[in-house]
Order: sequence, then C-alpha cells, then structure tokens
Amino acid sequence: MLSFNYSDEQIRFERLPRPEGSGKILIKVLPDCRVQINAPETASDEQVIAAAKQRARWIYQQLREFRSRLEHVRPRQYISGESHYYLGKQYVLKVIENPNEKPSVKLLRGKIDVTIREKSAEKINALLADWYKTRAKEVFARRLEAMLEQALWVTEKPPLRVLTMQTQWGSCSPAGRLTLNPHLVKAPRDCIDYVILHELCHLAEHNHSERFYRLMGQVMPNWEQVKGRLDGMANVLIS
Repeated sequence: MLSFNYSDEQIRFERLPRPEGSGKILIKVLPDCRVQINAPETASDEQVIAAAKQRARWIYQQLREFRSRLEHVRPRQYISGESHYYLGKQYVLKVIENPNEKPSVKLLRGKIDVTIREKSAEKINALLADWYKTRAKEVFARRLEAMLEQALWVTEKPPLRVLTMQTQWGSCSPAGRLTLNPHLVKAPRDCIDYVILHELCHLAEHNHSERFYRLMGQVMPNWEQVKGRLDGMANVLIS
C-alpha cells in the first residue's frame, strides 16, 4: 500500500504489477472506494506516486462520487418484499411470524422464507447470516473441489474456513489456509470460482507478481471481467 495527499485527504492505493511493454501506469478507482494502480515492476514507488498525483483530481472526484453512491445504499430493514441475493440471483424475502414454529430459513420458488416467532429485524438478520454461512460452507467446499482440478500445482486440498470480512472476498495464509467471505455466496458462481482460483494461485505465487497474473490468466482467461463484475456488486452484496 502506498499513499499521497490531495486536498484534505490522504489517498491510499494498492500497487499491483503490470507486464512490461503493456503500456502506461493504469489507475483504477473501484466502486467500494479502493484505489488500485497497476505499474511495471521496473517503475519505482516514487514514479508510481508521481503518476497518481498527476491524476489526483480525477481520483479524488471518483472517490467522492462512489462515496455518495454508498450513502444512498438503503440499509436493510429485513421485511417482506426486500430483495436478497444468493448465487447471483435475486430472491424476495418473505417474513412469516409464527410463535409456535422453530425459527428457520428456506429457499422456495424464488423466495427466501424466514419463519420467526416474533418479528425483529435483528433476529431476522442473525437468522439469515447463519443461513448464508451454512450455505457458503457447502457451496465453497464444492467449488474448491472443482477448482482444484484446474489448479494442477496444488498437491493437497488446502484447509478452508468461512469468515465475515468487510474489505476482502478471500485470503490465503502463509501456511496455505484459504479463508472466504460468506457474503461471496451471494455472487454468481463464476465470481466464486474466480476468488477461489485467485487464492489457489497464491499457493504458488504469494505476491501479486507478473507470474501470479500469468497463472491466473492460464486458469481463468476472463478473470479481469469477472473480477470487475464482482467488484461492481460489492456494495449490494455486503450491505
């Protein structure tokens, strides 16, 4: 992570490698307000910061625009009629109050039915979070098995855990354990596959080096488009 100051703000950004001969330094501001700058490995940090400062006004304006959008993301009320995502599809939430039934969550014919003894946004939220986490463990385990068939450099299935994170879809520890965000189960399957493959590539290349991206391109040639779609959905899926 590098940073520079503009106006009244310190703007932090992630430096990522870009293959030699592929053009100038590339600057991206993502919808979740992360700033990424792809630069050739031969460029010094000072050169990358200087390039960022030249586009500082544009970066600052993009951040303001995305922050403004985030402010208008309506908070969940957990009432019937709301849309909730699962595997990239939208489902209508139906809240059923029944003091005689055990609280439960069921996916039925385009709806997510939540049965609760007494209506409470907090309790419905907790029920849904548990349901998503359970589903995530099942889905991620299946997709990991499928992706291991492509990740020929992985000789043993890595341990997998599910952990809620605010700024990451996944991570890979130095010991080789994969961690995935349960919110990811709300995304389309190819987005889930992308995150799993990304972390599996880290088992071979621990940094975002040119070799890492070359490996990503081999196992998922369209990974950049999939990543862009996932990043664009982040605010809706995590809110």
